[in-house]
Formats: sequence, C-alpha cells, structure tokens
Amino acid sequence: MSEASVAVHADPDLLAQAVAARLVVKLLDAQADRGQASVVLTGGRIAAAVYRAVAQLPARDAVDWSRVDFWWGDERFLPSGDPDRNETQARAALLDSLPLDPARVHAMPASDGPAGADPEEAAARYAAELAAAARPGTAELPHFDVLMLGVGEDGHIASVFPEHPVHYESRPVSAVRGSPKPPPVRVTLTLPTINTAEEVWLVAAGADKARAVGLALAGAGPVQLPAAGARGVSRTLWLLDRAAAADVPARARSLR
Repeated sequence: MSEASVAVHADPDLLAQAVAARLVVKLLDAQADRGQASVVLTGGRIAAAVYRAVAQLPARDAVDWSRVDFWWGDERFLPSGDPDRNETQARAALLDSLPLDPARVHAMPASDGPAGADPEEAAARYAAELAAAARPGTAELPHFDVLMLGVGEDGHIASVFPEHPVHYESRPVSAVRGSPKPPPVRVTLTLPTINTAEEVWLVAAGADKARAVGLALAGAGPVQLPAAGARGVSRTLWLLDRAAAADVPARARSLR
C-alpha cells in the first residue's frame, strides 16, 4: 500500500475547489488510460461542497460522464430520496446536472427498496452489484480509480467506526447496526474493500477534525482510528484545510 501524502489549503472553499479540480483531472486521466473511469463517493458537508465545485468547473465538460461509474462508500439506511442519504446529497449537488448513464450510477439500496428493511440483505445486494462489475481476474470488486472519504471527529471513515464490529467483517460490504452517529443503521464498504482503490483521498475541513487527522497521520491503530487504516494501492492523499491540519507536523504538509 502507498504512503500517505498531505496537501493543505487555506480554507474549506479553496479545499473544495482544489479537490474538484483534482477529481476532474483524475477522471480524464482514467478515461485516457482505460476508456472509462470509476469513483467512489462520500457524504458530508465538505463532500457536498466538492460536488458543487465540480458542477461549476468549465473543465467538467471534458469528461465523458456517460463512461463514469459512480459507487458509494457508505449509505444511511433510509428511504429513497431521504435528504440524509448520501445519494440524495450527491444527486442534488452534482449528478442530476450531468449526462450520466443511469446504469452506471450504483446507489446503495434504500430501506424501501428491493431489500426491504433488512440492511444485511441490502449489503449482500450491493456486494453482488460490485461483483457483477468486477475487473478481470478478480472475483468481487471493480477497479476504483479514486475513492473519496470524509473523516469524522472520532476518526471514522465511511460507516466504519472506532472499535465497531465491522472492523472484523471479511465481506466486501457490511451492514452496520448501532452506529454511534445517527441514524443507527447503515451500509458500508469494509476497510479491505476501501483499500483496493487505486487512490484513496481523505478529505477533511474544520478544527473539529484536527485531532483525528493528527492521530491518523501519527500512526494510530485502525481499529481505534479507522482513518489511519485507509490506504490506496498507488496513492493515499489527505486533502485538508488549515484548521483540520492543525495537528499535522509541518514537515508533512504541502501548502497550497
């Protein structure tokens, strides 16, 4: 797995714009190399800001959006269209404005979907969808060019929370019950799945994230601090604003 690198931007707005620009370039490079691209989306305030920034970039039109697969790292197990679902957020901020192939938008099941109110069945269905798109030579997972993660104040990523049983889950997708952050029922990619991505980007803004970011980059254990265990195959990139980077050693920062 790759070593982590850190880029620090002055404030959340500049951070969102920088991540948006990186994302467009990454998708363009992937399409130039493979003819298509695949991104795993996240949720949260800074993610929504990134998606809005992508929507406003003139360069977004250089991407062939019909050849981009969209996946999600986790989802709140709520009814379709619920404003707290990560899918709803991403559609409103970006996806609804793009010329997508609907078959390549892989939303996690909702609680009123085919899996019904059973999050374990929802996780199994999403794992089957991943397997159906698996890259040649693998049994379970497609190629992820970039997988984006927010970082919680407690160091959680996706819906992998500190010392939660999901850490010991060997399947690619897991149901989460008893989440310490509402809503209590969720569906998430597991850490081994996250770590198959070509690039993993951890995006964080705000002083409330500084302790978790600092501990993760100092080598904390992934069970106690899941963000410390997220690694891309070729690149692991922490994208931060100055407040979130407050506890990161100066030598580790690349200032923007």
